[in-house]
Amino acid sequence: MMTTIDAPRTPARSPRQGVNWEKWGWIYMRASGVLLVILILGHLFVNLVLGEGIRGVDFAFVAGKWASPFWRVWDGLMLWLALIHGGNGMRTLVNDYAHNATVNRVLKIAIVAAVAVLIILGTYTVTVFDPCPSDPTLSFCTAH
Repeated sequence: MMTTIDAPRTPARSPRQGVNWEKWGWIYMRASGVLLVILILGHLFVNLVLGEGIRGVDFAFVAGKWASPFWRVWDGLMLWLALIHGGNGMRTLVNDYAHNATVNRVLKIAIVAAVAVLIILGTYTVTVFDPCPSDPTLSFCTAH
């Protein structure tokens, strides 16, 4: 019996039309990974090295940091990139190990839902955070 091997670069099937989502997911993972390393190292440096370490991170520290739009954008970008990066990684795992089409689809929907809810809640927290709420019973803020 003789076996023939196709020439390199011979398409296994006809080329699909449309966006190659797997390619763009792969590119996103690399680009977001590099940005996340920079964002996370900066976050850890500012929060743990420059100040009093973990003992210095409290409500007042976060309120002071988030008084600057720069740190809100920094933390918001870190939130978005990390959640989408993690969700894309989980999608890859589901594609690799969930061979049943229904299970695969349900797991992917659950991943998208979890990522969406966390992005919405996290973005809401970063954008509307008020270090001095109007509640007079809170004694840590004398600005109001």
